[in-house]
Amino acid sequence: MNKSIRDRALTGTALALAVSAVLTACGGGGDTSSSSASDTKAQKERKAAKDARDAGALVEEPLVATFDGGLYILDGKTLKLAETIELPGFNRVNPAGDDAHVFVSTDSGFRVLDAARRTLTDITYEGAKPGHVVRHAGRTVLFTDGTGEVTVLDPAGLAGGEKPEGRTYTSAEPHHGVAVELSNGELLTTVGTEEKRTGALVLDKDDKEIARNENCPGVHGEAAARGEAVAVGCEDGVLLYKDGEFTKVDAPDDYGRIGNQAGSEESPVLLGDYKTDPDAELERPTRVSLIDTETAKLRLVDLGTSYSFRSLGRGPHGEALVLGTDGALRVIDPETGEVEKRIPVVGEWQEPLDWQQPRPTLFVRDHTAYVSEPGTRELHAVDIESGEKVTSVTLPKSTDELSGVVPGH
Repeated sequence: MNKSIRDRALTGTALALAVSAVLTACGGGGDTSSSSASDTKAQKERKAAKDARDAGALVEEPLVATFDGGLYILDGKTLKLAETIELPGFNRVNPAGDDAHVFVSTDSGFRVLDAARRTLTDITYEGAKPGHVVRHAGRTVLFTDGTGEVTVLDPAGLAGGEKPEGRTYTSAEPHHGVAVELSNGELLTTVGTEEKRTGALVLDKDDKEIARNENCPGVHGEAAARGEAVAVGCEDGVLLYKDGEFTKVDAPDDYGRIGNQAGSEESPVLLGDYKTDPDAELERPTRVSLIDTETAKLRLVDLGTSYSFRSLGRGPHGEALVLGTDGALRVIDPETGEVEKRIPVVGEWQEPLDWQQPRPTLFVRDHTAYVSEPGTRELHAVDIESGEKVTSVTLPKSTDELSGVVPGH
């Protein structure tokens, strides 16, 4: 990382974390003199949470973690557990794009969680197999795999408690896809079927198709770089869309799958995973890809450790971040591919065969990297620039997915 990046000051978020104490979650008062004998601990906690909401108390910069059977809402500055919400099934979480809400992917569709006020709202975008949630240029795009429906919304509309209705598009056939709306109103969305995914197309703001490229087998995932270059991953590289044109960036291997990417508005370089064994039950790769969207060149970086699809992130100045199975968070200069820092965060771990099973997960917001450690039920906050683990908390149950409120993007 260059000197100018190192010399930039910490944001308020990092400073607040640096002075916070290590806390354990889920307190329980021992004094029951003012409660009836029938009151349980859970009932008291729910009543206290309701009283706080009614009084207008909000969770500061909320984090949301899933566990088997529900959601934890945590204060983003202290990591203190603020609320437990029961929600059966395998749930996924993504930022909604405003300062209060998180989308929860459930069996019935995308549900809206008001994380600041600690409650599930009545807003639901129904549909089988809710998939990717993408934030870009002030819009949030939902892709429902079971129907192929794309929904574009302004996340600011969630604040009114009503369901924001926005642009919709239905794919020719349902598939595991993804879509993103650009600042000029163009909508990039994937092309495929349940059996085969082949590429992407672009619609103008009036929903007229203006570009298509189906030279992207197994298309999966997306990320945007500085200059609004958007990439989707392929089994043989990535497909870039920039300035109205598609460009294929080939992998150095015949099969070089890039299925998960992380982008930053601070860098023209995208971070991606990289797998080379099409027959593996579960490949545990040790290399990541760096895709320069200005030169359409791809560089591979060997980390010396494996990682999972929940290991990728970007720092406040465009740093590429990867959480390895050796327990360390690597900070990579995307321009050079040099590993600038190796920050020990969690114990050694191995990616489970089932993608829905818990594993350490990375979530990045501003100057802070949040890392879950399911084996110990812990959650850690790490200052990316100093490398200091500034706050940790132990939760009642092991967590799976980790996300939070991220306003604007």
